[in-house]
Amino acid sequence: MGVRGLQGFVGSTCPHICTVVNFRELAEHHQSRHPECTPTIVVDAMCCLRYWYTPESWICGGQWREYFSALQDFVKAFTAVGIKLIFFFDGMVEQNKRDEWVKRRLKNNKEISRIFHYIKSHREQPGRNMFFIPSGLAIFTRFALKALGQETLCSLQEADYEVASYGLQHNCLGILGEDTDYFIYDTCPYFSISEFCLDSLETIMFSREKLCESLGLHVADLPLLACLLGNDVIPEGMFESFRYKCLSSYTSVKENIGKKGNIILAVSDYISRVLHMHQGVKKLEDMLPLGPNKALFYKGVASYLLPGQKSPWFLQNPKGVITDKQVISMSSNLESKLEVPMCTDPESKQEVSMCTDPQFNQVPICTHPEFKQEVPMCTDPESKPEVSMCAYPEIKQKLPVETNPEFDLEVPMCAYPEIKQEDSMNMRPEFKQQVTMVSDPEILKVARTYHVHSESYLVYNIISNGEIECSNTLEDELDQALPSQAFIYRPVRQRVYSLLLGGWKDGASTGPVVKEWFVYPGNPLRHPDLVRPLQMTLPGGTPSLDVLWLSQEPAMQTQRLDILLACFNLSSSKEELQMVESPLRALCCLLIYLFVQVDTLCLEDLHAFIAQALCLQGKSTAHLMNLQLEYISSRAVQLGSLLVRGLTTLALVNSACGFPWTTSEFMPWNVFDGKLFHQKYLQSEKGYAVEVLLEQNRSWLTKFHNLKAVVCKACLKENRRIVGRTHWTSHHTGRWGRQGSSTYRTGSTTHGHSGQGQPWRDQGPGNRQCEHDQWRRY
Repeated sequence: MGVRGLQGFVGSTCPHICTVVNFRELAEHHQSRHPECTPTIVVDAMCCLRYWYTPESWICGGQWREYFSALQDFVKAFTAVGIKLIFFFDGMVEQNKRDEWVKRRLKNNKEISRIFHYIKSHREQPGRNMFFIPSGLAIFTRFALKALGQETLCSLQEADYEVASYGLQHNCLGILGEDTDYFIYDTCPYFSISEFCLDSLETIMFSREKLCESLGLHVADLPLLACLLGNDVIPEGMFESFRYKCLSSYTSVKENIGKKGNIILAVSDYISRVLHMHQGVKKLEDMLPLGPNKALFYKGVASYLLPGQKSPWFLQNPKGVITDKQVISMSSNLESKLEVPMCTDPESKQEVSMCTDPQFNQVPICTHPEFKQEVPMCTDPESKPEVSMCAYPEIKQKLPVETNPEFDLEVPMCAYPEIKQEDSMNMRPEFKQQVTMVSDPEILKVARTYHVHSESYLVYNIISNGEIECSNTLEDELDQALPSQAFIYRPVRQRVYSLLLGGWKDGASTGPVVKEWFVYPGNPLRHPDLVRPLQMTLPGGTPSLDVLWLSQEPAMQTQRLDILLACFNLSSSKEELQMVESPLRALCCLLIYLFVQVDTLCLEDLHAFIAQALCLQGKSTAHLMNLQLEYISSRAVQLGSLLVRGLTTLALVNSACGFPWTTSEFMPWNVFDGKLFHQKYLQSEKGYAVEVLLEQNRSWLTKFHNLKAVVCKACLKENRRIVGRTHWTSHHTGRWGRQGSSTYRTGSTTHGHSGQGQPWRDQGPGNRQCEHDQWRRY
């Protein structure tokens, strides 16, 4: 994410803007100046996942106990020096960034293909240079941090904007992340997670002011520079000819910094030398080749403007584009509007010192009292506060909002659920309020509450805009024997859609449709899969969402569990599942569903899954860390990822059903360890006895047979008999296949072609609708 080429430019050309800082010293300095405020760091969690995942093994599905321990150490280090952490996660993909999201997912597919080629060639895990984060890492990190008592927030747009807004409005110590967009936002200081040392609490702090000094720019010019260079909003090719025109006329080309570095210098030179000269005289679109991209360009610049800020590049008031009264200006006086106390400088006795810069047409500048950081403020007397805007529940801030039909700059919706609907949220100006799939405002408010506070997963996305996504999974596109997790769990999602949106009757031509952006082999992601709900038959009918989510009646908790089991089509196995103890109950539910769905799963696979779950209960983190594997199996890699994706599906279903289970029941650190599963899989594949898999532990042996009996009995009810590999015939490709074929059961069909020999690989092309059908085998 971020601005093209900027990170490399800073590292190679502007090392002086990087300062080594110590968080302990920063916290002490902050506390001495602001004794009433706890030093707070806003963490862009999505940028930190690779840093946090320190376990050596990553290929087997995730070393979750080790990972949880690493997160615990991270939190403890900051708590020990009196620093509070606020973690932000991306809650959804903005529409104007969907193309970039797709581009990255397709790139990841190529990386995954290389990973499986390496595994098959070397039978070992690739080096860290091919590292791919385990499936579900972002989702389960939210729950892990909450379990550690941390404030964890999930965004209603791309998280970087909310991170920057929070940091600015709460006078935070800084932002910890790894995204060059934080160079551009005019907010609190930006610290690097990749350079962070946990033992010393030292990292690099980047100075926007020094960066601007090197480029001959002002802080308020950075959004313009970012859009001209290309970012997640502006495609890199949009201004390619303009950049090379700047480069050709640039007289200070440096040979030692490369083409991208010289382009950044050349574009900066053009802004400072040409655009500054005409600022306020000529329209910006007359000086730049905007053409038909004018609307997108202005949206891109505006996307960096935080509440209370305005860009000097909009002061020219381009005709028919944006005026000072419109959403781009977003005028406000922070120190007088904010109701939460801001840290004040005891020496100056004022919350925000103001200064003016003639370069910016007398736009007042707010200077951060500690870091001397300039924050453009707008005090346009004509800008009347008309709509209450809020970024966070503690803040009630009046900002003007008007709409421009050309740019879809509409009144944003409320960001934080505790705020009344009439209070709009502090979102990017281009964020468009959409017609929601569910019209009940109370239900939307409840769902938004759980979403923002990271209690639920995907539910708000479904009922608000009917669109969800799932990133890449370690799946081998050349392996015909296992379906993609996107299809295996689709019937479950369809039942959730029916629960949340209402179903439709067979043969109906209209009804709710959910757009699924799921990555699977063969999907070009040109369009989302259009997936319809799959109705469930529940005793007494399906309760309304307000009853399901809000009722305190004891009987409702039982009904919530009934609905959860119905989503997995396991109602007939309720009695057996109730006999299974936590946390194995959720795992058992998942295993039944998987083995009913996928015919190419065999008895040896079931033994490995159950054995690892039982043995995990008696393993220390240190033991799991030191576990060594004889070799890596590509099939076991896929099975590990498949199970973890099932756990994320459980998180969705549990959220939609009103939380019949506590989240600890399906957290991977309680039920799954990648290396341990891989070890049990290799042993089971070789025909080791169950006693060996269970490490001669007799108490585990009894539980093993009980769990196996529950799974096998439930599968038999669906005419699925789980057999060992010795009962199979080998597929002609050399991969295992049941009766020479690879099949799975589903509750949905997709209109369109279906490839020979891989009936599920070519399902669900992006522009086709997925309609439910009777249970069937392909």
